[in-house]
Amino acid sequence: MAFVSEVGIDLGTANVLVYIKNKGIVLNEPAVVAVNKDTDEILAVGEEARRMLGRTPANIVAMRPLRDGVISDYDITERMLKYFIKKTCGTGRFFRPKIMVCVPSGVTEVEKRAVREAATQAGGKDVFLMEEPVAAAIGAGLDIAQPDGSMVIDIGGGTTDVAVISLGGIVASTSVKMAGDKFDDAIIKYMRKAHKLYIGERTGEELKKTIGTAYPREESVSMECRGRDLITGLPKTVIVTSEEIMKALDEPLHTICEAVHSVLEKTPPELAADISNSGIVLTGGGALLHGIDKRIAERTGIDVRIAEDPTSCVAVGTGKALNALESLEGNSLNRKAPYL
Repeated sequence: MAFVSEVGIDLGTANVLVYIKNKGIVLNEPAVVAVNKDTDEILAVGEEARRMLGRTPANIVAMRPLRDGVISDYDITERMLKYFIKKTCGTGRFFRPKIMVCVPSGVTEVEKRAVREAATQAGGKDVFLMEEPVAAAIGAGLDIAQPDGSMVIDIGGGTTDVAVISLGGIVASTSVKMAGDKFDDAIIKYMRKAHKLYIGERTGEELKKTIGTAYPREESVSMECRGRDLITGLPKTVIVTSEEIMKALDEPLHTICEAVHSVLEKTPPELAADISNSGIVLTGGGALLHGIDKRIAERTGIDVRIAEDPTSCVAVGTGKALNALESLEGNSLNRKAPYL
């Protein structure tokens, strides 16, 4: 395998995407690691580990080392990154690639330092950090260097980042810990309350992807949902409709709409006029939820469009940004050193 010198990583709560210069996205796998608790040995990483979620014996735990957009288990995150870098870039005694990693716009300096150190320990020579909304805007094809206002909403697994960007930098932004994971949790809670049915994360996610909706559908859809009856303790199957899932998702969607509203309130009037003309761009896996663009458009009165490939926008943006480090540095990038 040929060695790679520049790597862009979208270190997401739900998925990790790796972008390599001149090759594009070469890896897209769940951010899940299966560990043997007795020996501290990593048994599986990525898709193989995701299939183990909720199905492991007592001595094996399938875990997600990132929660709400930040590292919750530093050691496991480092080992996971090392695995993905080795898988995509090859290895060599003197080989250390230049790495660009994305972080949510609201992370603290301590959280940034944890990401830098994890990427360095995983094999990075120079590690740069980039705010996710800027990377998402670049990946969505927006020209952020112009003195025009662009608004991006990046709905990931752990966080939703909302930002207004102009002249390569963020003018107004917010980051809320309300995204794909909270959608799943809301569905799980609804099923317990409405149907007295206990379901796991994977089933909640399947319901969201299959019949989930943020805006009334023209035709109702439904699917079978299997879980454990909270009263009898036995397996049970119920039919769930899209209207029920929309009801379950109402609260987290309301929080996201309020976050968008709060950023628009902080936006200078000239840029607000630009956004009114050009519209809002939706990126991230959450953008695939049926009708979420209509829900936000109804709340703000501004046209909302979903990026062409919303799940890969951040990873593509990091890769493109590697080619323009000099112009972006100082606006949305933080060099590896000094640590703050």
